[in-house]
Amino acid sequence: MRIGPRTVFAIVHLGIAVVVGSAGAQTITGSATIALKSGETTEVGDLYWVSNCRSLLRSTPEAEVLDGPPSVSVSVKAAMVTPRAQRCANQVSGGKLVITAGAIEDPSYTPLTIRVTYRSRDGERKFSTVYNLSLFP
Repeated sequence: MRIGPRTVFAIVHLGIAVVVGSAGAQTITGSATIALKSGETTEVGDLYWVSNCRSLLRSTPEAEVLDGPPSVSVSVKAAMVTPRAQRCANQVSGGKLVITAGAIEDPSYTPLTIRVTYRSRDGERKFSTVYNLSLFP
């Protein structure tokens, strides 16, 4: 069985089209997906650092965008939060992570990487998380 040059040419172009076509938006499996319209703000979660249900933070956690669209910003609002993951009943000092979308001109879907810095009695700790972000005008 012989394969002609046109067939090989067509197979190569089809392979290139599949690779280029799949290079669009990527979903990070296991990450939460957040949808925001232009100018919207949403609270994503609580930030705290505890040991034996007591806060070890010296100041409110800080957040920064490491990778994401330029019109998206993050901040932390100081708040009393309940550390449910550690099965604590009382609130401790911490913060709430807030994501804000600025002026959005075109719809997009992109990963958003955020780094949170905790200043605690044990020193400075930095952790990052990735969200799938859908933006709409």
